[in-house]
Formats: sequence, C-alpha cells, structure tokens
Amino acid sequence: MTDTPSDTPLSALPEPVVEPPHRWIPSLVWLVPLLAALVGLSLVVQSVMQRGPTITVSFATGEGIEPGKTKVKNKDVDIGEVKSIHLAPDRSKVLVSIELAKEAKDFAVADTRFWVVRPRLAGTSVSGLGTLLSGSYIGVDGGKSQDRRKDFTGLEDPPVVASDLPGRRFTLHADDIGSLDVGSPIYFRRIQVGHVESFALEPDGRRITLGVFVKSPYDRFVTADSRFWHASGVDLSVDAGGVKLETQSLATILMGGVAFETPIVTADSPPAETGAQFVLATDHAAALKPPDGPPQVVLLRFAQSVRGLSVGATVDFRGVAIGTVHWIGISYDPATGDFTSPVVVELYPDRLGAASSSLPNSTDKTLRSTRIAEMVRRGLRAQLRSGSLLTGQLYVALDFFPDAAPARFDPTLSPPELPTTPGELEELTKQVQAILRKLDKIPFDTLGDDTHRVMLGVEASLKRMDTLMQRTDGEVLPEVRDALRDMRKTLEATQADVSADAPLQQDTRAALRSVAEASRSLKTLTDTLERHPEALVRGKTGTDR
Repeated sequence: MTDTPSDTPLSALPEPVVEPPHRWIPSLVWLVPLLAALVGLSLVVQSVMQRGPTITVSFATGEGIEPGKTKVKNKDVDIGEVKSIHLAPDRSKVLVSIELAKEAKDFAVADTRFWVVRPRLAGTSVSGLGTLLSGSYIGVDGGKSQDRRKDFTGLEDPPVVASDLPGRRFTLHADDIGSLDVGSPIYFRRIQVGHVESFALEPDGRRITLGVFVKSPYDRFVTADSRFWHASGVDLSVDAGGVKLETQSLATILMGGVAFETPIVTADSPPAETGAQFVLATDHAAALKPPDGPPQVVLLRFAQSVRGLSVGATVDFRGVAIGTVHWIGISYDPATGDFTSPVVVELYPDRLGAASSSLPNSTDKTLRSTRIAEMVRRGLRAQLRSGSLLTGQLYVALDFFPDAAPARFDPTLSPPELPTTPGELEELTKQVQAILRKLDKIPFDTLGDDTHRVMLGVEASLKRMDTLMQRTDGEVLPEVRDALRDMRKTLEATQADVSADAPLQQDTRAALRSVAEASRSLKTLTDTLERHPEALVRGKTGTDR
C-alpha cells in the first residue's frame, strides 16, 4: 500500500513563504465613468440651483394642457413648464403643477394671475391665433405683492389689462349692466382710453359694481366730479323733447361701452385717487344733470284723462326738470261721483339749488308747510302739458296760476298732495265744446226757410237787373252812340278852325301884331311924359327925345 496525502505527517510539509502585498494601481478604464459621474453630478446640482418654486394652479378644465409640453410664458418668454395635471379631490376642477424657473420666483406672489392662452373670439377682438400652430400655453401676469404663495386659482378668461400697464382703476355703481361686458371700452371725448375689467352683483342684489381701468395719461382727466354713463349700442329715445339718437362708435354698437366727462364748472378739479367710486348713469343727459339728492314723494290728482302720461315722464318747473312720474292710477271720488287719476311723482328739490328750501324737502317741517301753503295760495298748481305733438306724450308742469280756483294744502297727509289745474288741451276742448253748444242753439230749420226766401228775393232782383240791362242795350246805348258821333264831328270842325292856314288863325295873328304896335306906342308916350311932363301943355318940341 502506498501512503496517501492524509497519512503524511505535518512536519514533513514545507513551510509557506510569506510575501508582502503588492500596491494596487487603478486602471485608466475607470477614468471614463468617473468623469461621467462628475458631469452628471454637476448637471444635477446646476438643475437644482436653477430650479424655481413649484406652484399649483387650479382651472375649471384641463383643455389644451399637457404635462411636459405646455409652457408657462410671460410676454412670450418661457418662465416655467407644466409638470403634472390631475383632478382635485372633489372633482370640481383640475390642479396643474407648474415648475417655475429660478429667475421667475418673483411670480409666485399673491396677486399673480394665470390663464390658458387659446384661440378666443370676444366682442370685436380675436386673440390666441398663434396657438393654432404652437399649441396652448399658460399665460402669466406678474403681481407686485410681497406675499409669497404656492396655490393659485386660474382665470377662465385672459385679463383685459396687464398689471404693469400705467394707469388707474376706479369703481362704478350701476342699476344694471346693460350691454356691458368684460373688455368693453371706455371713452373720453370719443377716444378709447380704457376698459371694463370686471363686474359683480352687490350683496343686496340691487346694484352692479364694475371695475374699470383708465390708462395713462388719460387717467388724469378723471376727477372727483367726473360723470360716467352708458354709451352702449344705439341710444334711441322718444320723449317729450322729441326723438334722440346717440352713439359713441361702431364698437359700442357691438359690445357696449362707457363714456365719462367732467363738467366745465369743475374742470379744474384735481385727478381722482385710485379706487375712487362713481355712479354710472343711464345716458349722457342723466349723467350731467345736477345731483338729485333725496327724493320727496308728492301726490297729484287729475280730474282728466292722463292718456299720454307714462311712468318716468318729466316733472318740470319753469323749464327745469325737478322730478319724474313714479306711479299712475285711477280712483273713485264719492264726493263728486266721478273718477280721478292720482299720480305719484318723485321730486328732487336739490336740482333747484338755493331755491330748494322752498320745496317739500326743508328740514324744518313747519317752515316747509308754511312755504308750500303760501305758494299754493299764490297759485302753485300742477298741470298736464303736451311735450310733443308728434308722439302725443304728456309731462307734468309745476307753475303759478294766479287765476286758478282757490285750493288748500294739507301738510298732514302722507304723501302731501299738491292741487292741480286743467291742462291746456282740456281748456281748449272746453272752449270748443262751448262753441258747439252755441252753434247747437241756432235754429237751422227756420234759418233754412229764411234762406229760401232770401234766395227768392235775390232771384227776383236778378230778373229785374236783366230787364234793365236789356232796355239799356236797346234804347240807351244807341243814343249814346249818336251823341259820341256828333261830338266827334264838332272836334273835327274845331281842329280845322285852329289849323295854321285857317282864316281865323290869320286874323288872330294880325290882331295880335296891331296890339303889339299899340303897346310900343303907348310905352313911348309914357317915357316922354315921364321926362317932359310939360309937353301936355306946350306940345312936343324938337328937343324932346
């Protein structure tokens, strides 16, 4: 048998030789991944350093928004990108996560506005046509607040005015919005100077609040005394003053508009502060009229037809509109057994300026009642008058009628009642009726008989005149013709006698020459006697010349 290795004694084995370890030298192959790792790390660090804040914007819909593709732009410059989009927990909206660039971190403030830019047609303007090729993007209007924020609510429509556009914003209060909308233009002397930015219903639901923007330098023309009014569409009105047609421009016909103006008497007022509040009047005339002040309700009772009088008709005091008709009704008066028409009007005494203390708005009720009673005693009455023959509309006129029937003013009634007097048309109707009653008293039956007798007498006179004309033609005219013939013969004979060669003319000339010679002789004798009066005794001598 041979020995196996396991049977070899341990002492017979050779001693191991211990050698020191060799130093490891890295291979150049590892340099490439090391450099790649360093480059990647630097890119990550750079990306982290350049990354801005991540914000969330909620929209009603995610139409046109794609994660990783939809850009966020301000003035057409990329400042971020949409990273993700998902539904809100209540599924009422979508939440869009946006990563802003580092240099755009100042956009994450409270008053920054976000909206989706897509093709839109609003009124007379078209926007977002460029997105038909490039796709939708999220527009940003940077705010100026110092309050940092990460959650925003996006706008469904683009803002009308950028926040960095110079100008001022004001608030208007109106009874209704009319044809106005967001983006409606604002005009000053028919120049577009701003836009309507927003509108909302007031908490009580009675009025509308509008936010408007007037750009610089036109904002300096808005003063505390400026008046704003609806310049929407075509303003066609038919009232007691006739037919009126007003409009600002073609744009207002399509989308409405607002105009403002400062009265001349207050044109030097300083510009209004930002956020100043104004009342939006219904039209130009209503905007420029004096402030109304608190209204005073007065009752008028007319005992005539009020056809042509409508709610809103003018109450006039000597050419000044001081109120409007508020209500028209009809009532039965047991005292007279007739129907009357009560008319409730609203008077605005402040429109009369200093004279307003004489109307039913004085703070001193006793003085007010005394003054009104005195004015009624002097003939203050309300009268219906025709404002336009074309439309037949009526208005209420307050004036003094000294010859009016006496009336009493009762200040204890609520509302107080002012006496009335019949209108001009009614007075004319009464006069026409009086004339008709007088004509009705004329006995036309007997008048016809008398007229027949007169006609018979006229006919007999005409017959006698015809007989006389026949006699004149048969007897008188021949005699007149013969007399004229004899007169013509006499004139011809006279003309022959007075001709130049007639004997009568020759004898007449000879007689005139003899008279002339006698006159010369008599003159010679008269001259001689004047020089020699003694010649009457001695006679003519040789020395007499």
